[in-house]
Amino acid sequence: MAKVLILGANGKIACLAEDIFLDSTGNSLKLYLRRPERLRDIKNDLVEIIGGDVTDVKTLEDSMKDVDVVYANLAGGNIEDQAKAVVEAMHAAGKKRLIWISTLGIYDEVPGKFGEWNNSTLGNYITTYAAAAKVLEDSDLDYTIIRPAWLTDKDEVDFELTQKGETFKGTEVSRKSIAQLVVDLTQAPDKHVRESLGVNKPNTDGDKPAWY
Repeated sequence: MAKVLILGANGKIACLAEDIFLDSTGNSLKLYLRRPERLRDIKNDLVEIIGGDVTDVKTLEDSMKDVDVVYANLAGGNIEDQAKAVVEAMHAAGKKRLIWISTLGIYDEVPGKFGEWNNSTLGNYITTYAAAAKVLEDSDLDYTIIRPAWLTDKDEVDFELTQKGETFKGTEVSRKSIAQLVVDLTQAPDKHVRESLGVNKPNTDGDKPAWY
C-alpha cells in the first residue's frame, strides 16, 4: 500500500483528505505540521505525526524517505520559499510525485467580472502563488497543481476540471471535493502528471461566489 506525506496536515482540506484516506484506502499517512500537538487526538496505526517547518529542508527530506506521494497543503506569504524547499527535499530524497494546492487566477485564466473581482480580492496572494507554481513547473518533478475555485464547506463531492491554458469555469467548489480529488490522484499516481488543474463545481458561474 502507498504511503502519503501530507504537508500542512492541519489545514481544512488536508483534514478532510485524511479522513477519506483512513476511511476508504489502505494508505498509511505521515502528517507534517509545525505544531504536531494539534493532531494529538489522532490514534491510528496507519498515521505518523511529524513536527517541523516546511522550509527546514533536512527535516523535510528525512520525512520523505519512505513515502510514495507528497501532498502539499501549504499557505502563507513565503509560499514560494516553501515550494523551493519541497523541491529541494524531494530531489535529495529521490522522490518525484507531488500534489500541490494552489489557487485560481495564477495564469490570469479567470474570465469576465468574476476574474476582475477575484484579482482585486486576492491581490498579491495570486502573485505569490503564481511564483510558487512556477518553481514546480520549472522542476523535473511529477507534479499536479490544483487550482480550486472559492472554497465552501458544503458536504458534497461535485467538481469539474479545466487545464492550464483553458478558461476557468465556475466560482466555487467544496473543500470536500478538493480532498477527494487529492485522494483520487494518490490512487492513480500516473494521472494528471505535470498538469495544472482548475477545479470548480459545475453551474456556479457568476460575478462572484453566490455565498460571498
